[in-house]
Amino acid sequence: MDDRKYPAGANRHQVLLVQRERLNVDGVVNVESFDDREIALDTEEGGLVIRGEDLHISELNLETGNLVVRGYIKAIEYMKDSFGQKGKGFLAKLFR
Repeated sequence: MDDRKYPAGANRHQVLLVQRERLNVDGVVNVESFDDREIALDTEEGGLVIRGEDLHISELNLETGNLVVRGYIKAIEYMKDSFGQKGKGFLAKLFR
C-alpha cells in the first residue's frame, strides 16, 4: 500500500471520520486558522482544510499531533503544500 519509510519515532498521519460528526486527525503540526465553518491546519503530509457546520475543536495536542473536531463535516481537502510553506515561499521571493 504505502512503501514510504518513516523514521523511528515519527508520527504517522491518519484521519478518521466517524458518522460525519467527529473527526480525529493524527500528525497535526500546526492549526493555521479556524471558525465554525472551516479549519485550516498543517499536517506531516501537507495542508489540510476541513469544512462543515458548527465545527468545534474539542481536543488539540500539538506535542502528540492529535486533533479532534466535532460538528457536521462536509469536506476534507488536502492542499498541495502546507500553509507554513506557502508563507515562506512568498517571503523568500520578496527578499531575493
